[in-house]
Amino acid sequence: MGGKLLCSRYDAALFDLDGVIYLGPRAVEGAPEGIDGLRAEGVKVGFVTNNAARAPQAVADHLTRIGVDCDPADVVTSAQASARMLAEALPVGARVLISGTTALAAEVEAAGLRPVWSSKDGPAAVIQGYDPDMTWPRVTDAAHAVQAGARWFATNPDMTRPTDLGIEPGLGTQIAALGVCLEPGSEPEMAGKPFPPLLRETVRRLSAEHPIFVGDRLDTDVEGACNVDMDSLFVFTGAHGMRDLFAAGARWRPTHLGYDIRALLRPARNAEIDGDSARCGAAVATITGGRVRTGGVKADPEDQLDALWAALRLAWRDADRGAEIDATAVVETLDLLH
Repeated sequence: MGGKLLCSRYDAALFDLDGVIYLGPRAVEGAPEGIDGLRAEGVKVGFVTNNAARAPQAVADHLTRIGVDCDPADVVTSAQASARMLAEALPVGARVLISGTTALAAEVEAAGLRPVWSSKDGPAAVIQGYDPDMTWPRVTDAAHAVQAGARWFATNPDMTRPTDLGIEPGLGTQIAALGVCLEPGSEPEMAGKPFPPLLRETVRRLSAEHPIFVGDRLDTDVEGACNVDMDSLFVFTGAHGMRDLFAAGARWRPTHLGYDIRALLRPARNAEIDGDSARCGAAVATITGGRVRTGGVKADPEDQLDALWAALRLAWRDADRGAEIDATAVVETLDLLH
C-alpha cells in the first residue's frame, strides 16, 4: 500500500459500536488510538449504534470509560432515529407500546408521543428495541397489540450481537418471535441499519459532505452504507469474516478492508486485476474454474489482508458472471483472519 491516508478522502467517519469500537466492557484493540488519530487529522467522528437499549449519555459514558473521548452529541442511536420516524408517522400524543428499554421510551416521549407498557392501553403503534431483560410476556403482549391493529415498528434487524463473551441473540430474534404470530410476509417499519434513517440522521448531525461508514457486519453496516450511497470500511474485529465476504452480493461488498479502525490511518488497499490474477501489495491471487488461491502471503495481518483483498476482487468479478466460487484454500491460508 502507498499514497495518502485512507481518511484523507473523507470529511467524517461514522462508526458502528458493537464489534468495532468495543466488545462489551472493553475497547477493541486500537480503537481509542484510532479515534484520536482521526481527530488529529481533522476528520469528524460519529458513533452510530443499532442498539436502542441505552441512552446517548450512557453510550458516551461507556466510551469515555474505555478510553474513547466522546460527548453525547457524538452518538446517534437507532432509538433516536426510530422516534423521529414514529413522530413523522403518527399524530402528536399518540400512544406507543414500548417493547424495549426505558431509554427507548424516553426518546419516544421526547418526540412528542406517549409511551405505554401494555396492549390494554390501546396503542396506535408498537416499537421493538433491543432489551437484554426482555420477557416472553412482553413479546406476546406486543404481538397482541399488532394483531389488534397497531402499526409495527422496530429499531433494527440485527439477529446477533458480538460481545466479549461471544455472539449473542440480537433484536432480530425478538422481531422474528413476534412475526410468526402475524400474516406471512409481515415486516416492521425500521429506522436502524441497513435502512437509511439512522445514517441520514448521523450525516445531518455532523454536517458531513463525504463520510465513510466503518462496520463489522455486511448485512447491516455495509448494506446500510450502500443504501445511502456512502463508502464503507469493513473490519475484522466483530461478527462477520472471510466466508461472509466471499459470499457477499453486490450490496454487501465494502469499499475498503482493514483489520481494525486504524486502517483509516493507513493508505487504502488497491488490487490490480490482470486477467485471472490480481495483485495487492506483494500478495497475488489467482482464480481458475471458480477456485481462488493466494500466494506471497506472510505471517502478518496486513499482508494477509492484501492477499484477501486481491482474492475478493477476483471472486466478486467471477461471481457476478455466474461462477460458483470456492474460496476454501484462501480461508485456510489466511490463518490470522477469521
